[in-house]
Amino acid sequence: MTIEYFLAWLAVMFPLVFSPGPANVVFALSGVKQGVKKSIPLIAGVDLVFIIYSLIIGFGLGEVLKTYPQLLIIIKVLGIAYLMYMAYKFIAVNNQSTDDQSNKVYTFYDGVILQLLNPKGWTMLFLMFSLFLDGTFNETTQILYLVIMLAILNISTHIIWVAAGSAITKYISNPKIDQYLNYFFSGSLVIVALWLLIDTFK
Repeated sequence: MTIEYFLAWLAVMFPLVFSPGPANVVFALSGVKQGVKKSIPLIAGVDLVFIIYSLIIGFGLGEVLKTYPQLLIIIKVLGIAYLMYMAYKFIAVNNQSTDDQSNKVYTFYDGVILQLLNPKGWTMLFLMFSLFLDGTFNETTQILYLVIMLAILNISTHIIWVAAGSAITKYISNPKIDQYLNYFFSGSLVIVALWLLIDTFK
């Protein structure tokens, strides 16, 4: 793999991975409410599924979904519904007792389900393999390189989003401000879901 190939890959994939899609908004929410340490299971759930997706699509499932695009639409609709649920789940914490709020809001299983139904993740993988799986060297090796590079980029980015959310809480001492921040992030998640819905059926 040449440095030119890597830089071209990074130029395409970094903006896609770092942009505020469904998973990244949830990571920011998790950082605000749970901090970095308690958000690790969420990161693990999302990125484990993403790595498995990358391998499956890289080794052939992508062609099946291209043949039956209605399957991808079903996944998108389920993902949108789950994003709405997660936004509601986060808002609902505002009405719980302090002891209840100390419990994890987002878990490993939330991460698994979120990434299973994340339409941005599917689209990103299709784009990556269509652009960079070009046969310049052994196909299996190239797929594995792409999967590993994307996994490293994903995990690093997800930690940054969680850490950014966690850093915000250090400047919050007023419970009312904390509540407004919860509504802001949850509203952002709803906006992402609505954008995905419009994009799916336009």
